[in-house]
Amino acid sequence: MIKSIDSIQEVVEKIKEKVPNGGIVLLRGNLAAGKTTLVKAFVSSLGIGEEATSPTFSIMHRYGDRVWHYDIYNEGTEKFIESGLLENLEEEGWHFIEWADEKLEEILKAYGMTYITVEITPAGEKRAYRIVG
Repeated sequence: MIKSIDSIQEVVEKIKEKVPNGGIVLLRGNLAAGKTTLVKAFVSSLGIGEEATSPTFSIMHRYGDRVWHYDIYNEGTEKFIESGLLENLEEEGWHFIEWADEKLEEILKAYGMTYITVEITPAGEKRAYRIVG
């Protein structure tokens, strides 16, 4: 589905349909594709009074008591695991992980954790979103 930034709410609602009570959401897309923008819209849709920002240098941000936002671009899967953040994924709520790679997917599968993937591709002024899982 292709959406403008103004209609990103439809994508948010589709994620809520796929994982209505929380879950793991892997975000894929190039730099500046709109991964953090999607998390911002999701957090806002829950009425959480905090603005989501990119956790690129801190690895993780938490919004309210039910949304976690991870960015493993700089540190990679190894640091994510070494930091004990894998255990966070067992907490109830939504866990958005930017830059998740195949190694992390293998680990999630090995631990029996289910997830969905949102692939974001810029398409001019809009974005193409593909939700898998």
